[in-house]
Amino acid sequence: MNNIDELCINTIRFLAVDAVEKAKSGHPGLPLGAAPMAFVLWDRFLRHNPRNPYWINRDRFILSAGHGSALLYSLLHLYGYDLSLKELMRFRQWESKTPGHPEYGLTPGVEVTTGPLGQGFAMGVGMAMAESFLSNCFNLPEFPIIDHYTYAIVSDGDLMEGVSSEAASLAATLRLGKIIYLYDDNHISIEGETDIAFTENVQKRFEAYGWDVLRVPDGNDVEQIDDAIRKAQAKKNMPTLIIVRTHIGYGSPKQDTAEAHGEPLGHESLIETKKSLGWPIEPSFYIPEEAKIYFQQAQKKGKKLEEAWSSLLEDYRNKEPDFAVQFEKMLKGKLPKNWKNFLPLFKTKDGPIATRNASGKIMNVLSEKLHTVGKTPHHFLIGGSADLAPSTKTILIGYGDFGYGKYCSHNLHFGVREHAMGAIANGLSLHSSFIPYTATFLIFSDYMRPAIRLAALMRNHVVFIFTHDSIGLGEDGPTHQPIEQLMSLRAIPGLTVFRPADANEASVAWGIAIERKSPSALIFSRQKLPILDYDHYPIIEGVPRGAYILAESKSSKPDILLLATGSEVHLALSSREALIKKGIETRVISMPSWETFDEQSMEYKNRVLPPDIPKISIEAGVTLGWSKYIGSNGKAIGLNRFGASAPGETVLDKLGFNVNNVMNQVLDLLNR
Repeated sequence: MNNIDELCINTIRFLAVDAVEKAKSGHPGLPLGAAPMAFVLWDRFLRHNPRNPYWINRDRFILSAGHGSALLYSLLHLYGYDLSLKELMRFRQWESKTPGHPEYGLTPGVEVTTGPLGQGFAMGVGMAMAESFLSNCFNLPEFPIIDHYTYAIVSDGDLMEGVSSEAASLAATLRLGKIIYLYDDNHISIEGETDIAFTENVQKRFEAYGWDVLRVPDGNDVEQIDDAIRKAQAKKNMPTLIIVRTHIGYGSPKQDTAEAHGEPLGHESLIETKKSLGWPIEPSFYIPEEAKIYFQQAQKKGKKLEEAWSSLLEDYRNKEPDFAVQFEKMLKGKLPKNWKNFLPLFKTKDGPIATRNASGKIMNVLSEKLHTVGKTPHHFLIGGSADLAPSTKTILIGYGDFGYGKYCSHNLHFGVREHAMGAIANGLSLHSSFIPYTATFLIFSDYMRPAIRLAALMRNHVVFIFTHDSIGLGEDGPTHQPIEQLMSLRAIPGLTVFRPADANEASVAWGIAIERKSPSALIFSRQKLPILDYDHYPIIEGVPRGAYILAESKSSKPDILLLATGSEVHLALSSREALIKKGIETRVISMPSWETFDEQSMEYKNRVLPPDIPKISIEAGVTLGWSKYIGSNGKAIGLNRFGASAPGETVLDKLGFNVNNVMNQVLDLLNR
């Protein structure tokens, strides 16, 4: 290792360690051990422009081991991103740009929010899929407009998590050769040496997936690391895992121990570490002038890289204007004017139809109408299901199946890998202006919840489609009948959940999901539902407001309000007719989205749900949460038990979703 390499590596190390020490909180072990591989990657390979973190053809770097965030912040500051030294000194403090784990949208240069282990690994696969799609759809032999790598530093913990296994298997199946992951193989986790729980042969596992696996036996040997990355780049049709043997807490008295993982070194140990690596004890956050000058070269280099690319793009525009227009429309994700007029509406004669089937029709109309105009029309809607497309109705007809040699296709096949599916969709969304969608049964949302939560945290524009939404799915029984899942999704801040009552509500909900620029969950039925007449009911105006008066009473003040979502809206309408015959004036409120209703003015909310009128909610799921809308004196008709295996109509009837039960509950409430 030459002097400047060593100086720069130690600068990275000690900015990170000093940040942890000042905060009295954090993870110093990873930065000390992994700084050499990070330096080689950023210094010799990473194509990026620190002054424009959003340059589309940049290489992506993900710190999947997000607990080592201080390493990433050191790199970002030193290489010239808009992250001041003052922010490093405020590591893990209130409103700093250097939180405990990297957060997308907060810190310039942070590509993804990481920390939950395995998520970064899987999101990187999504980014590589996005690169493959764009390069294969829009590159021409003399115009490699999109041509970049996805790099990551991954840890033992990342590779233990199941989501990384799911994503690794799919990445190899798709032969995503632009993925190069550096594995920080330090043999230590929080509880001690990894062999207490992790003795598998990682190399053979990844080779079995179909990855190329390389080894660097000394994580401080920068030339070995350099050579391994070059060999990885030469593998065009295989993702690569480079196993780098490192030492957690390198150079410290706590080297190779669990104590180096997740707590500051402590004052005395920090002094010993600086001495052992020949670093000045004072001042803290020291950046040698020679290292500063060396790191600053990255800004000039990055500017030249982007300028050369911009020149190539200009030639592309001049020689292939149709392609260039399509390409730039894809990147901007700009919707056509009056695009909402393309959303299909359904006539009552078209029904009954399951909302999952209606969704399939809506998606295909959108695909046709949202595409770019030109020789090879494409659009930014891309996605698939966890091996359930025939059931979730999520195939985009005529847009091909994404796979090796067929990357310019919109239909993704994730296999039975819900967790990786959600994380990969996040990576696709973060890469550019794709609107990725995923699809599975609502019950299996539990398998992908961490990825859904991260989508909400990052405000990713992902559409999560969930079908088979209730006990109405019938014979598959309680293992497949969701009870608590709908309410669980509503509990995620920033996720907009829609459970439409019919095909027309589904169409409007799809339009909102496309427009909102944040994650949405669309919940659809397996069973057929009547179609609500949009000429008779205020569906188009009402659904965007989250809840609306679907059927009004003749009286200016109803006796009872029935609130319902999804298939239970039709039960509420039938119950209203029976109640009116008994002289009970009834208002029915369709409530497809709690979140959008909560965004409305207080005047509107009080108009739809007057506080002084008794209320009953009807929903085939847990009753938790409904008191917010029906009040402490209201009644919630729902399920606080698991379902049963029988025909759907039978299960619904036996568990109380029938007109007689609704009427009895209304009479009981009114007679109190």
